Amino acid sequence: MEKKEIKGHPHVSYVRDVYDLKEAEARAKAYYEWLDTRRTVRDISDKPVSKELIESLIMAGSTAPSGAHKQPWTFCAISNAEMKKAIREAAEKEEYDSYHGRMSERWIKDLEPIGTDWNKPFLEEAPWLIVIFKRVFEMVDGEKNNNYYVNESVGIACGMIISAIHKAGLVTLTHTPSPMNFLTKILNRPDNERPYLLLPIGYPKDEVYVPDLERKPLEEVAVFYE
Repeated sequence: MEKKEIKGHPHVSYVRDVYDLKEAEARAKAYYEWLDTRRTVRDISDKPVSKELIESLIMAGSTAPSGAHKQPWTFCAISNAEMKKAIREAAEKEEYDSYHGRMSERWIKDLEPIGTDWNKPFLEEAPWLIVIFKRVFEMVDGEKNNNYYVNESVGIACGMIISAIHKAGLVTLTHTPSPMNFLTKILNRPDNERPYLLLPIGYPKDEVYVPDLERKPLEEVAVFYE
């Protein structure tokens, strides 16, 4: 690996695999087809998942690009049963209020094919919960320094960890009880962090059914300017 300074800062040579066009097309298609098998799963087994596996998933998510390389995220991994119970109770309270007054009739109607309600047993059943917090600012020498493109950076990191979870043969779902301030309290997070996403992680139960849904085709999600 070669090193050089650019504008007074160290850089290293970038080495990567390069494929011819046909192989690149095949690899991209295979990756898409594999990702297309990923589904949101709410029936998560309590089968143990090692801390080492969770650590690798977190580090995969943490490879995401971020504004000025500030890496404005904290991944909180929870396996403690009492803490998971507290999270479930607080989340279900917010979810109950959402389903019984906060959410519009149209929203609830749109959720019917998915089969969700305010009950969230997976928050206790899953062996691990990962709560991703966005770091809005950092305190450096007593001064408040804002991070850049925080939502975008953390959103990319979440996508990458979800892909890594799928790669490991595990399942998850994106859970966003609103509001999520209770997570800051339960996990005792500092003032510069805001809860962004909660991911229950584990193996699927022996018998799992998911909604019979279809993803939009290419012509509905892309526009080409050639």
